[in-house]
Amino acid sequence: MTVTDDSTADTLAALGPRLRTAREQHGATLTGVSRATGISLSTLSRIETGRRKPTLEVLLQLAKAYDVSLDELAGTAPASAASGPRTPVPQRSGNDKTVLPLTRYVGGLHAHKHVLPAVDAPPARPRQVSHDGYEWLCVLYGRLWLALGEQDLVLSAGDVAEFDTRTAHGVANAGPGGPVEYLIMFGPQGERLRPRTPAPDRGVR
Repeated sequence: MTVTDDSTADTLAALGPRLRTAREQHGATLTGVSRATGISLSTLSRIETGRRKPTLEVLLQLAKAYDVSLDELAGTAPASAASGPRTPVPQRSGNDKTVLPLTRYVGGLHAHKHVLPAVDAPPARPRQVSHDGYEWLCVLYGRLWLALGEQDLVLSAGDVAEFDTRTAHGVANAGPGGPVEYLIMFGPQGERLRPRTPAPDRGVR
């Protein structure tokens, strides 16, 4: 039996979301990465959704394809202020997204928190991607631009959206004013949240 300490388990759990983020920031699709690296589409998809652990050879290929270091993919790159607060420093580029895994998943629903840095000017329409799965998104802070198919939605703190991720979608900070924080629950096989309490009675009292 292999014993994995907590820090290693956290790093492995974070790899899927980090690889997905690195690919999206690079402007690549799973199909394009598969063609460029020779790694099968199913393998890439399973790695990003946490259903398969990447080998060192695969990580090296992906780091080269996305033009990032292994430390960046693993989240172990040295920070300039490691002892300071964990709140991301606002940056000019809206592409420097921070991803914080909230579950150690091996399949099924998993959750992570995303933080988009502040921007100095209104962004371009978010670049859209599509893939298998179902997503539930909740904005915690700031204003998030969700481009969902032909729709353009601006979500504020407390707003929730859910959608089939086979629909083209993309997000961006909706504009100047500060960072955006949001939670994502993602079901790679189309899993959805299941409410167990009845809807509140909104009738006249």
